[in-house]
Amino acid sequence: MRKILLTLAAAFIGLSMGLAAAPASAANVKITPLGGQDGEFCRLDRAFVFEDPDGTRLLYDVGRTVAGADVPRLGKIDALLVSHMHGDHVGDKHTSGPNAGSCAKPDGSVSAVPNTSTVNIALAKNAKIVTGSEMQGFFKAKLQALGGNPKNSVLVRFGATKKVGGVKISTVPALHSNGVNPAFIGGDMGAAMKAAGISGYAGQATGYILQFTNGLVVYLSGDTGMTAEQDLVVRGYYHAELVVMNIGDTFTTGPKEAAHVINNMIRPKSVIASHANEPATKDGKILPGTRTATFKKAVRVPVHIPLSGKTLEFDGDGKCVAACTPPL
Repeated sequence: MRKILLTLAAAFIGLSMGLAAAPASAANVKITPLGGQDGEFCRLDRAFVFEDPDGTRLLYDVGRTVAGADVPRLGKIDALLVSHMHGDHVGDKHTSGPNAGSCAKPDGSVSAVPNTSTVNIALAKNAKIVTGSEMQGFFKAKLQALGGNPKNSVLVRFGATKKVGGVKISTVPALHSNGVNPAFIGGDMGAAMKAAGISGYAGQATGYILQFTNGLVVYLSGDTGMTAEQDLVVRGYYHAELVVMNIGDTFTTGPKEAAHVINNMIRPKSVIASHANEPATKDGKILPGTRTATFKKAVRVPVHIPLSGKTLEFDGDGKCVAACTPPL
């Protein structure tokens, strides 16, 4: 009997240690950039996959670097987040395959109009498309016309919150234009709009707040300039600990303006650079003189570079614990 009790006790201790150790890795949020060139941060890189510890997977701004809905690196997708309707975010075209083109001249030889890559992936994965403002109606009509479920186009108005799996998704305004390209509309109406040089109205561009089950709060800036909400709402209400920040200049905040947003307005624990509009790295190292180098130097918290295919992991406090730059 004593031997049996000792055996059971040892088994219980082993199980307890296993359960205690498991959350250390399982409780991290995984973030995988899906760029144009493996191991690099390139000119048109936009797309990220966020994976919650519960397995929920969100694709943010698919852009032009995901070669269709069936590529293995895409995997299961529960929802797509769209910041705005520009082709380099919603996917007007895409690369023909992994590593096609170059970092400076990405391949975009496969057309996705009038559907968009966002719609094509949502149909293939039976995934939701989450948007703010009037974009929801556009995607609802596309899904319905193509035999999909129109209810998979989900509206989250600014200040509202919806859940996909265990992830809470909220929206905040982004300061950026947001017209629907006539090529996405097609037909006589699309031709007439193109001839007139106008685009369709799609409402306010969108930024996102993601609240993961491990407690991590992430702000996705979308394409935006500086906004009061970054201080009053993103920091003041949601307390974002990790930011994915656009730094591309001209069309969005430049690297110094973006650094001000991080240092003085949001003040997160970590930041991932995004939307640099340049070949930012070579052999995985930041190129001197780039916007990415300027941003990294100016920011006072750890800046992580989204090297395509390299999965970063973050704990519930916003600290990078895997594939971090600089290394831990």
